Amino acid sequence: MEKNINVKNRIIEATTELIEQYNGSIKDITARMIAAKAEVGLGLINYHFGSKEKLITECVQRIIGKVVTEFQMTKQYETDKERLTACAVYVFDFLFEHSAISRVSILGDLQNYTKDCNSVLTQRGFSLSLKSSISNEKKSMFVFILIAAMQAAFLGSDTAKQLLGYDFTKSKDRADYISKLVDILFEGTVQVGG
Repeated sequence: MEKNINVKNRIIEATTELIEQYNGSIKDITARMIAAKAEVGLGLINYHFGSKEKLITECVQRIIGKVVTEFQMTKQYETDKERLTACAVYVFDFLFEHSAISRVSILGDLQNYTKDCNSVLTQRGFSLSLKSSISNEKKSMFVFILIAAMQAAFLGSDTAKQLLGYDFTKSKDRADYISKLVDILFEGTVQVGG
């Protein structure tokens, strides 16, 4: 059993490296390439994962899921707005710093949007940042819109630059975009006196 786990982990590690190397271009990554890099027989990919596509999806889900669950705030924030902005900037920076993996994850989520996909897990994480400013019934919609706007800006960053003027290759522009986005969302949802 332990040998199977080690083989499976080698396949996942090799696939992750290839996803990064090929900048998320899945069509350029073959099962033979994965097997060679992992130093395993080709049949083990299907044995452990069913298909190359399922393997890649699992790799990306693991990577992104780990990032989402391991993110911890090291600073205390006085307001929900500050806390959420910090979380969103962190996630948005991650998207651009790991663009190949992020692209695969987002596109995979959009094709198979489930309660366990990375987009929904990120929404749940963002909801935890909102402790008092937004009513419970509005939180889900609030974080859904925030995540959707982040994903659209990431996937269409060149067009977003033309339309909105933000150069997402620069961390300051990414932070400014998130700050403006959160400001706009809070303007429309914060309860009076909340």
